[in-house]
Amino acid sequence: MTQTLRRTRGRPRAANGSETRERIIRAARQVFSELGYDAATFQAIAERADLTRPAINHYFANKRALYQEVLTATNAALITAGVTAAATQTTLVDRLSAFLSGTLLAHREYDSAAAFLVTSMLESQRHPELSQDSYAPRDEVRTFVRAAVTEAVADGQFDPSTDPDTLVDMLLVLMFGVGFYAGFVGTDAEVTAVVGKLQKLLSNNLWKL
Repeated sequence: MTQTLRRTRGRPRAANGSETRERIIRAARQVFSELGYDAATFQAIAERADLTRPAINHYFANKRALYQEVLTATNAALITAGVTAAATQTTLVDRLSAFLSGTLLAHREYDSAAAFLVTSMLESQRHPELSQDSYAPRDEVRTFVRAAVTEAVADGQFDPSTDPDTLVDMLLVLMFGVGFYAGFVGTDAEVTAVVGKLQKLLSNNLWKL
């Protein structure tokens, strides 16, 4: 009879520090997304990463430090991908569409990335100790959208009387709504279809009034 081999939890054999650290970040992103900041524990993250709790403590002194590391890594993966994808576009609609497509491609490579960024926005409002820190995803997306809107207004893509601040806020609501749908509701195919319809809507090609 073949015996079931039990894996020894702890630091993976032959794994270097950067690989183990990335393994912890990936597991923590999943746990924070599913349980929220309050309910997430080092024990739950250790079990998800197939490590021991002391192994987590070896790399991160406390939960806040780990959370901030996950936020920084996830933001860099998704937002940077979106900004890069939009860099070659010229119209506001094309820039927004490219940004969303770029972030969705990155989302497929990082477990729970979209879900984590959406829930992290709620956590930044709920916890004073987190809201005191710079919330990079919101700030960087707003900076991207504001620059795109400013150039679009200057290029005559909108009526000169358009209020840029209100337009930026409206677009942020749409984009974070897509992030919520991608993180918690739709499949990859469904999210791609939604982004396509959103592009038509913003281009005034979805329906004729």
